[in-house]
Order: sequence, then C-alpha cells, then structure tokens
Amino acid sequence: MAELLLEIFSEEIPARMQARAADDLQRMVTEGLTKNGLSFDGARAYVTPRRLVLVIEGLPVAGPDVSEERRGPRVGAPEQAMAGFLSSTGMSLDQLEQRDTGKGVFYFANINRKGRPTVDAAKDVIEAAMADFPWPKSQRWGTNTVRWVRPLQSILCLFDGAVVPVSFGPITAANVSRGHRFLAPAEFTVTDFADYFAKLYNAKVMLDPVERRHTILRQAEEAAAREGLTLKDDDGLLAEVTGLVEFPTVLVGSIDDKFMGVPQEVLITSMRSHQKYFSLMQGDKLAPRFLVTSNMVAEDGGAAVVAGNERVLRARLSDAAFFWDTDRKHRLEARLPKLGERLFYAKLGTMADKVERMKVLSKHLTAFVTGASATDAERAAELAKADLSTEMVGEFPELQGIMGRYYALHDGETPVVADAIAEHYSPLGPSDRVPTAPVSVCVALADKIDSLVGFFAIDEKPTGSKDPFALRRAALGVIRLVVENGLRIPLFNFFQLAHAQFKPGTLTREAKLVANDLLDFFADRLKVHLKEKGVRFDLVNAVFALGDEDDLVRLLARVDALAEFVSSDDGANLLVAHRRAANIVRIEEKKDSTTYGGPADEAALSQDEEKAVYRALAEVRPSVIQSCKGERFAEAMAALARLRLPVDAFFDKVTVNTDDAAIRVNRLKLLAEIGAAMGEVADFSKIEG
Repeated sequence: MAELLLEIFSEEIPARMQARAADDLQRMVTEGLTKNGLSFDGARAYVTPRRLVLVIEGLPVAGPDVSEERRGPRVGAPEQAMAGFLSSTGMSLDQLEQRDTGKGVFYFANINRKGRPTVDAAKDVIEAAMADFPWPKSQRWGTNTVRWVRPLQSILCLFDGAVVPVSFGPITAANVSRGHRFLAPAEFTVTDFADYFAKLYNAKVMLDPVERRHTILRQAEEAAAREGLTLKDDDGLLAEVTGLVEFPTVLVGSIDDKFMGVPQEVLITSMRSHQKYFSLMQGDKLAPRFLVTSNMVAEDGGAAVVAGNERVLRARLSDAAFFWDTDRKHRLEARLPKLGERLFYAKLGTMADKVERMKVLSKHLTAFVTGASATDAERAAELAKADLSTEMVGEFPELQGIMGRYYALHDGETPVVADAIAEHYSPLGPSDRVPTAPVSVCVALADKIDSLVGFFAIDEKPTGSKDPFALRRAALGVIRLVVENGLRIPLFNFFQLAHAQFKPGTLTREAKLVANDLLDFFADRLKVHLKEKGVRFDLVNAVFALGDEDDLVRLLARVDALAEFVSSDDGANLLVAHRRAANIVRIEEKKDSTTYGGPADEAALSQDEEKAVYRALAEVRPSVIQSCKGERFAEAMAALARLRLPVDAFFDKVTVNTDDAAIRVNRLKLLAEIGAAMGEVADFSKIEG
C-alpha cells in the first residue's frame, strides 16, 4: 500500500473559497480513483492561502486484475458485426472460443487484463479534476487556455515517493515545494507527506487550517488578557483571517482617542470589513485597542507592522468620522423623499411605497402586541428605512437600522422609536436575537409580512434551493417574533390586510390565494423550525392536518399537549387502538363502496363492551370539543385518555364483522366515532410508532 500526495500551488486563493475548494479536491479525486477500482484507507485535504493539498493513504500500486467473459455474434454472422466485436475486445478471431448455447453456436471472448497502474489512473484523475474544478470564479493567465482561481505556480505530486507526471497548462508536476512567501521562499524537495508537513512547518507554513485558527484565537485571547480586555467574538472574521495567513502572529494596536466618539458599531465594522482587525472590549464598550493578525515574524517584535496598521486605520476611521458628522447635519425625516427614488422591487414599487405600507401594518399590529403605542409604531415605521440614504450606510450597508437609531436619537426621537428602527430587521437568522420591545416587534413584523405578501402576490416564491429575496428567512423571522413573544395574531386575515395596502394593479394574485399559500409556506417553515428544536415531525404534521389554523401560539400549545399525551401509556395504547379502528373502517368502506359516518344506534348495541364505548364517547367527545375551544389542550388529552380502557375491552371481546349486517354496520359506525373524537385534537393517522 502506498501514499498519494498532491500540492497545487498558486497565487492567493480568496479566503471565502478555500474550505469549499479543499472539500471539492478531496471529493473529485477520491471519486475518480474509486471509479477506477482503487480503494484506499483514508484521505485528508488541507488549504492555505497559496496551496491546496491532498494526501490519500493506503492505495494499491495497481488496480485489480479484470477477468471478463463476453458473448459475441453467432458463428457465421456478418463481417461487420464480427469486426465491431473484435475491436471492442481487442482480440483476434483465432483467440475467440466457439460455444453451443443450445440456441446456436456463438463466439465468446475470455478477457484477462492486468490491473491498471495506480500512477496512471492518478494522473488522469487529477488532471480531469483540475480541468473541471468548480471554482466560483476562475481566470486564465498569460497565454494559457486552462483556468484556475489564480495563476498557478507549481504542482507537487508523488505516489509511493515517485513523481506522478501530472500536467496542467504550462505546469508539470515535480517533487518540489516552497515555504512562506517572505520568511522562507526557497524551494525544497519532498519524499512523502510526513516529510512535506515537517519541512513546510520549518519553512513557516502551518498547513492545517484548524491549527492556524486555534493559533490565531489563542494568541488573540492572550493578547486581550495582557491588555486587561476581552476579545469580541467573531467566528466569521476568525475564519476569514485563517485564510489570509500561513504563519499567524497576532499584534496589538491602538485606536486614536479622537475616534472614540464615533458609534462603536461603526468603528467595529470599519475595522472588520476593511482591515480584518479584531475588536477588544471593556465590558460591553469598545476599548481603544485592536488586534491585527500579521503573516510575518518581525525582528522588531512587530512594532513597524503595528505602526503601519495604525496609520492605515486612522485614514479609514477618518472617513467614518466624516460620514458620521456629515449625516447628522440632516434629520432622518428630511431623507424620506429620497426613498421615493430608491426601488424596493420593480414590480412592487419604491422604498417609499413600502414605508407607507409598513406604517399601516405597524399601526394595526399594535392591537395584538400588548404595550405597543400606535403613534410610536407608525413613526418608527416611517423612519425605519430613512438611513438607507445616509453616507454611513452607503459605505457600510450592514449598519442599516443601527445608524438609523443613532440618527433618530440625535434628532430627538423617543428611545422607543429609535430602538424599533434599529431592531426592525431582526431576527436575521435562526441564532439572531428576537426583539421583545412592543413597538420593535410591530415594525419588524410589518416589514417582513409586507415583503412576504408582496413577493407571493407577484408569484416570486422560493423554488427548490433558490430564494433570492430571502423569503424563507423572513417567514422564520415572523414565526419567531410571534411565538417567542406569545402573540395571538390571525395571520390569514392579516395577510389579506397587507395585500390590500399595495397600489391597485401592482399585484397579480388575489388576496385569499396569497394568504393560503403563505399559511402553507409558514407550515413548512414551522415544521423545520420545530424539528431543529427536537419536536417530533409527525406530531407537527398531525396538528397541521386539522387545517384552518393560523394562530401559531395556539397551534404550538396543541403540539406540546399532543407530545405529552402520546408519550404516556394511555396515549400510546390509544394510538394503537385508533390505528386499528381506522384500518378496519377504511377496509370495510372500500369493500362496501360506502362510508360509515354518523352516530351509532344505541338501541342496536348488544354487548356490554360496545355499550361502554358508546357511553364513553358520549361523555368524552363533548368534553374534548369544549376543552379545545377553551384552548385547554392538556384537558382535552386527559379526556381522550378515558377512552383507553373501554376501547381496549371492545377489541378484546367484540367481533366487528359479524354475520348480522345491521350489527356490523353499527359497530363500524362506532369505530368511526372513535376516530372522529380523537380527530378533534389531531389527525392521529399522521403519528408514527
């Protein structure tokens, strides 16, 4: 068994593409080897800013020998048919065997081929993978016709210590690599992966991105501790910086005090977006310090690197401070006319149109959100998008809403209104915090519901994995806002209200169809949301199957009660009984081409066990209906539990399909009533187990 080592060395690979590229390289090469009949013990891929590396262990030196028997044409077949068969087998006529199959005499070819050398298969597989590599963006360089993400410098490819002559464009593989661009640029030869890994580390390159990530995080936390500060968590920035350096050194720099009056979100965003600096915090406040991850080990301890980065940062923050000062010269309210020049979506009007719709929806929502002022909600909705026209948001779009809050407070708006402006985009994802302030909740719901209704009403719904307008995220945001704040909003009616706010002729689908489609869409999103929280998918389906439910809080209360019920002995046994009863009724209805609904005839009941079921149903079903109306779902489940004993006794003692037709029909109706009573709570046929 032998080892295959591949290094593809290029100019800097964009950090955002690196992890996917390593996965793709491993997948494409291993799949190609497998298709060639080659098995292996394991494969690992690595990536640095300038190299993609793959090592595959436990490969045989050649593929398995092939022994194959193929039947050819009948003896005496046309010459053209024989020529084609001989060509496909690579054999001559005298090498074929003639055999009587009972249906005539046919030629047979016994083909024995030695396994293909792994080095040949590896060469073809690697070259094919590089030619078809799925970079999001790639380029040609020089006069070459091949494409790669950045100009290719060299290829290292070894199998069992010998060079595999892989070629790609002008590059042919060798046994040579090189280290850090500045610290150790000299070439070195390699014999295997262990040798390669060790020499690379000595040449100031940490090959493993996990090691680089841990090193950066450890150094950053240690640097923060030395300053008496804490590191601001930022996994996205950490991942990006990991892809920018091959030998990280974390250094501490200072922010000029004159910039500390600019909102800390602006400073953090500017440092993160432009310079890839980590922020240091003192409590919940930004400290006048930053961390830069250098790709150098400097003789002066990094003093020159820090000074250079501080100089660049001053220029960046001067721009930010200028935007901050300039924007405050104009009130947010004065920026509203500009929204009329900004499209929300071509078919749905301008951002000014959206704001007018949000004002109406926010005001109506205050009726369902305790403590929400209609005046404040309308004002917050009016100003929610005004900061889109500011210099700061133009430079840093991720600060929209946040800057609106600062500018609103500067203008003298109430804190409630200002906070709602900042929070109305939330939650942005499943881990983002959900607003709880009443006015913030109203404006956040109005924004998301307006977008959902608008895009569904022009038939721009998500399809498959495509969701260009982030409508799945918006729906999940509405669900979380409603559920986590315990809001009792009749969504079906509210969707129709939102539909009515669009200008006549804007929308192509009528309100009720849109509302129904959105409820189905919400049902799917809610199922996914609950599944991620560990709620059984079948229980959610069982409640959704009842239909006509647009109160998410009530729906989830029913799901919770159902989950507790089916986990009890009574619930589990009653579920089995329900399935048995439903199966019997379904089979007999199909056989008789009829349905067995309606109440059973008490006078036709003869056995004590069926009378007991009849009496239990007469007592339980009204109780279940009443409890469900009062949203006392636990009580409804407890009432259903009283059916367990009489139903168990019924199946033990009563024969449903008797010879007496009238008694048989009456008993089938009784079984159907069991299903109907349980169906007041959920569709138990959807529950598994």
